[in-house]
Amino acid sequence: MRFITKDFLLQNETARQLYHEYASKMPIIDYHCHIPIADVAEDKHFRNLTEAWISDDHYKWTAMRWCGISEKFITGAASDQEKFFAYADALPSLIGNPLHHWSHLEMATYFDFFDHLTRENAQDLWVRANEKLQNNLSARAIIEQSNVKVICTTDDPLDDLQYHDLLEKADCSFSIYPAFRPDSVIAIEQDGFVDYMRKLSNVVGYAIITLNDLFQALNDRLDHFDKRGCRLSDHGLSGVRYAQYSIGEIESIFKRRMQGELLDRMDIAKFQTALLIWLAKEYRSRSWTMQLHFGVVRNINPTLYNALGVDAGGDAIGGFSCLPSLARLLEQMEHEDGLPKMILYSIDPNDNAAIGSLAGCFQTDEAKGKIQHGSAWWFNDTEHGMEDHLRSLASLGSLGSFIGMLTDSRSLLSYTRHDYFRRIFCNFVGNLVETGRYPRDYGLLKKLVEDVCYNNIKNYLNFKE
Repeated sequence: MRFITKDFLLQNETARQLYHEYASKMPIIDYHCHIPIADVAEDKHFRNLTEAWISDDHYKWTAMRWCGISEKFITGAASDQEKFFAYADALPSLIGNPLHHWSHLEMATYFDFFDHLTRENAQDLWVRANEKLQNNLSARAIIEQSNVKVICTTDDPLDDLQYHDLLEKADCSFSIYPAFRPDSVIAIEQDGFVDYMRKLSNVVGYAIITLNDLFQALNDRLDHFDKRGCRLSDHGLSGVRYAQYSIGEIESIFKRRMQGELLDRMDIAKFQTALLIWLAKEYRSRSWTMQLHFGVVRNINPTLYNALGVDAGGDAIGGFSCLPSLARLLEQMEHEDGLPKMILYSIDPNDNAAIGSLAGCFQTDEAKGKIQHGSAWWFNDTEHGMEDHLRSLASLGSLGSFIGMLTDSRSLLSYTRHDYFRRIFCNFVGNLVETGRYPRDYGLLKKLVEDVCYNNIKNYLNFKE
C-alpha cells in the first residue's frame, strides 16, 4: 500500500505550489547536528539498514520501549536484522508520532520504498536498503543526494578537528564546519570538571591554574576553531542561571574548585553567568552565533544510564522556567556590548511566547532576526510542535526572518527532517493564503519560502555560494 506521495502533508493547492515550485528545490544548510564526522571523512559504507538507521537513534529506542519490545532487540545482543524487524513491528503503532513520518520519508527518499512499513513487507525493505547502502549509498553520497551544501557539526573544545581538515581537502560538493560546544567548561559543578581542565591543559600546552589561564586556553581553542571556518557555538544547559558577580569572586570560585572543593548553588550560578558573558563577547568579536539549548533534565532513568550511558532515551522536558534568568543574562550581555547573534531553543513548548517576546527586545540591524527563536527542538519537532512554533513566531515576530530547520541528529538519513519541515511550513503558509489572511502574491510567497528554507540561514551565518 503506497503511503508516501508527492503531496504528503500538503492540504491545499497553494501549499502544493509553494512546496513543489520553491521549497523542494532549495539546498540544505544543516547548521546544528551531531553526525559522526569520522563517518563522512572516511566515506563510510554502512553494513546494513540497522547500522545506518537504528543503532544510534534514541528516538527509535524510546518508541520501541513504548511498544513493549525487549531491550535485547533495541540495544542488546540481537542481530541487526532482528533489531530492524523489531522496529518494523513497532512502527504501525506510532500513529501521530513524527518517527512514523520521518521513517517513511527516509525510506522513500533513500530506498525508493513508498509503502507503509509493516512486518509483512519489512524483508523487501531490508534487502533493498542493504543493497543500496553497501553499493552506492555511502556517507558522502547520502549528503550529496540530499542536496546539502553546508553542515555544522558539534565539537568539544578539546577536539583537534582532524576530520574537518581531511574533508577540507576532499573533493566534496558540500562543506563541513565545526561548532564550538564548551559544556564541560561551563559545568563547574560536575565531578569531571577538574579532570577536564587537565585535558584542556594538555591540549593547549600549558597549565591551567588561574581564571586567566582558563580564559587564555579558551581563546586559543576559539582561534583553533575559527581558523577552520567555525561560525557557531552551542551550549546545552539544563537551566539558564543568572547571578551578579565580581571578577574576584569568579577567580576565587575557580581556584577553590580546582583544589577539589564542592561549590554551593550561588557559586555555580555566578561562575556560569560569568563564563557565558565572557564567551558571548568572544563570539561577538569573531562574528559567531551563540546557540543556547536549555530546559532538559538528563539521564533520569538510572537503569538506562548505568547500562548505556548518556543519550540512551533517559532525558525529558524539565518543566521549569529559565526565562527570567535568560532575560537578565541577555540584558547583561547587551549592557556590556557583548551580545552576539543568538539562537534560543527551549525544550518546553510552553516557553514559545516568552521566547518570542524576549527575542523582540534585542533585535537590531546587525542581522535580520539577530536573536532567533530556534526551531522546534527534540520533543517538539513534531507536526503539531512545528505548527505551534511557527504560529507563535509569526504572531510575535517576523516569520519571514526565521532561519529554518536543522536535523539535530546523529543519523545521516535524517536530512528528510528538512523536507518534513518544508512541507509543514508550506502548508502553514498555504492555509493563511487560502483563508484570505495573506495575499496570493507568488512573488512575495516565493521569497518568503526560499528565505526561510535556505537564504536566511545562509546570510545569517555569512556563507558564500
